[in-house]
Amino acid sequence: MTSRPSPDTLPARPRFNWRDFFRRAGWLESVGIVGVPVVTVVAVLAPWITPFDPQLRVAGAYLPPSAGHWFGTDEIGRDLFSRVILGVQYTWLPGLAVIGFSLTVGSLVGLISGLMGAKVDLVIERIVDLFLVLPGTLIALAVVASLGPGLANTMIAMAIFWWPWYARISRDEIRRLKARPHVEAARIAGVGGPRLLLRYLLPGVVPALLIGASLDVANVIMTLSLMSFLGLGLPAPAPELGSMTSRTLDSLTVHWWLPILPAAIIFLLCLLANLAGDGIRAALRGA
Repeated sequence: MTSRPSPDTLPARPRFNWRDFFRRAGWLESVGIVGVPVVTVVAVLAPWITPFDPQLRVAGAYLPPSAGHWFGTDEIGRDLFSRVILGVQYTWLPGLAVIGFSLTVGSLVGLISGLMGAKVDLVIERIVDLFLVLPGTLIALAVVASLGPGLANTMIAMAIFWWPWYARISRDEIRRLKARPHVEAARIAGVGGPRLLLRYLLPGVVPALLIGASLDVANVIMTLSLMSFLGLGLPAPAPELGSMTSRTLDSLTVHWWLPILPAAIIFLLCLLANLAGDGIRAALRGA
């Protein structure tokens, strides 16, 4: 009779190795991976870390960037650096919220579609296909225009047309994993229901969803900034980055810092998000 192995003789559970993760991601992409949580902290703490009140006049109008005002001042004399920091909050956090909502709804719909029978799967797939063939950005612009400008309406319009991408990813991964030998063996052995989903299916679905979500952050940020640029975001004097760029375009050749610096921050946010997404994809696929 063989003795039951003691806990000391069992193999240790493998631990996540951050060094290998960043090595697979690449040094430039690792900058983005580290930069994303830093930007998130800055966005959350924005009202408390701005050097000046973003809504009050603190100096003369149209002062160029200097040691006292890193981004200069606007047409009223407000500190542009403080307004840009608060603008990061109005752009970055709503983008993460849209991604989070779409990821939650889409992954649940995809799981149901992949796990249920052919009829349910067919109905859900036709609904997802309908959303995917529509020009999502144009429809979202129309929805916001009909509901009225505002950040909440913009987020609702975007979330409506963003979740189907995650539903498609989740559904395809579930169907792919269901045909794998280890899943078939588990089902033959009597494993089913929540245990099969949690132990054998979800671990394979989560990386694909995480890669898709990380690569989508920049797209959401750019779309939110576009809607703000078109005047469909928060009304003035809210310091949204897109609207700040739009309102000051006429002074580009005279007071260049007013439209250029908020637009540069939008570019930087999208760059960090893209680098992080590429790094997460390379690291997870190389694991």
